[in-house]
Amino acid sequence: MMELEVSSDTSAYEVAAVLDEAGRLADHCVRQAVAMMDTHGVVVLTGLLSEAEAGAGLDLVHQTVADPDRAHCSFASETDNSYKRRDFCSLPSSPPVKRFAATLCQRLEGVLTEYCGPSRPLLEIATFTSYQGSSHQYVHRDPSGVISMFAAVDDVSDQQGGTVFVPGTHLFGGVGNTHGGKANELMELFRKRCNLRIFRHNLAKLWAMRKDPVTPLAPGEFRDRVFSTKWDQHQPNLLRFLLGKNAQLSLAMLGPLTLWKLWRQGKALDRLFPIVQTAPRKGTVILYRSDLLHAGPDNRSSQPRRIIGMSIARDMIEHKYWHDGYSPHPTLAAEPLTLRDLLDYPVGAEPAGRAAAA
Repeated sequence: MMELEVSSDTSAYEVAAVLDEAGRLADHCVRQAVAMMDTHGVVVLTGLLSEAEAGAGLDLVHQTVADPDRAHCSFASETDNSYKRRDFCSLPSSPPVKRFAATLCQRLEGVLTEYCGPSRPLLEIATFTSYQGSSHQYVHRDPSGVISMFAAVDDVSDQQGGTVFVPGTHLFGGVGNTHGGKANELMELFRKRCNLRIFRHNLAKLWAMRKDPVTPLAPGEFRDRVFSTKWDQHQPNLLRFLLGKNAQLSLAMLGPLTLWKLWRQGKALDRLFPIVQTAPRKGTVILYRSDLLHAGPDNRSSQPRRIIGMSIARDMIEHKYWHDGYSPHPTLAAEPLTLRDLLDYPVGAEPAGRAAAA
């Protein structure tokens, strides 16, 4: 998106996945990944899944989207879901889904167990499909105390809108002492400035879509995305912006003092908080701390963006707070799974992968 200064160079946050004889991430890769997670809040593990494993995930996405009774996620992008701009759907606890989740967890055991105890619950596994005309999410944090991951089951290009992250904005102990003791204030200023630009971008895009023959608006869509009283934290809703009903961005957050600080601190914010956009190749897995600032961009390509996401608790999470950010499928809610369940789940013969360097 042109309104934000975004880098597509993720090389500083990448680890090339090497597997040991047991099919787990090799020790030296684990150390690199943990160091990046601690320092930046995110790590991009390239080539973690084989072509066949990523293909199995892609099959799950296609099967889910083709199911008229699919369970749409309720935590975000509900309007986009209803107008078929996105298909954010929670996945059931079926054997193929558990096998895919278990493969990821077993492959990443050395990293996940650095943060998550074996009794911690699987909060969600879901498919995130975005189509042309989708809205750009606001920069936000998910509920804290969670390790999340995105598995690219197909190639994702810049135009398809790979997730944007703001490295170093995760809320570790003592983070408030960084940046001269002003880290929390500066991060919040930065988030507001990003979201003002995203708000403007989404409004301009919707206005143009009214006469766009490629991605025309459906009847009632403009009203629901701009003036609806319905809850949706990631739409350019003018009504909820003016009434202060959006926790991500509202007029009440933009008093004269805040606007003056945004103008005065603009260059410093750009320097302190670089934004990177991922464009993962098929088989790449992005692991990140849930409270890292991030956003799911709009898809500006005719090709859908397809991702499978999974989140595991690394701390106790109050049940209502959990559902503010995650949408477990009814089958997962009825029969919860833990990290230990996934680490012990039989995934069959070891899939082909890179052998550790001698």
